[in-house]
Amino acid sequence: MPKRRLDDIDRKIIAALQVDGRMTAQQLAERVGLSASPCARRVRLMEDMGVITGYAALIDQDMVDLPISVFASIKLERQRENELKRFNAAIARWPEVVDCYLMTGQRDYLLRVVVRDLHAYERFLKEKLTRLDGVSSIESSFALAQIKRSNRLPVGT
Repeated sequence: MPKRRLDDIDRKIIAALQVDGRMTAQQLAERVGLSASPCARRVRLMEDMGVITGYAALIDQDMVDLPISVFASIKLERQRENELKRFNAAIARWPEVVDCYLMTGQRDYLLRVVVRDLHAYERFLKEKLTRLDGVSSIESSFALAQIKRSNRLPVGT
């Protein structure tokens, strides 16, 4: 599909949906100053283009008994394409890893791992991460408190 530039109305739609993805098409249209039909068409087009990739409920980690966030910095033995692909495939299978970034600098990857307790992280480390071929070193940092978390991109700025 050809790439289309987002205009100000598209950005308003995105900003509104980031605040409340469950609002009706009519509510969204009123919020951005369109009628419901053209607004729904724009949303559908942005979904088809891959701008809007899905809708989800935001869950409080503590309320589902997963209060621990660990940031693991990973260094690989080599950064060859097949090693990167193998690491990426393994990470994609592990539900404890909720965020994963390929990095520049001293480390190759930064992971956010969410677990119930210290023992659960130890199991994850011993049974999964340390058994992965090509991992040279792992440094773990435990988050003491979450100061800010947002899934909202600054599309209006």
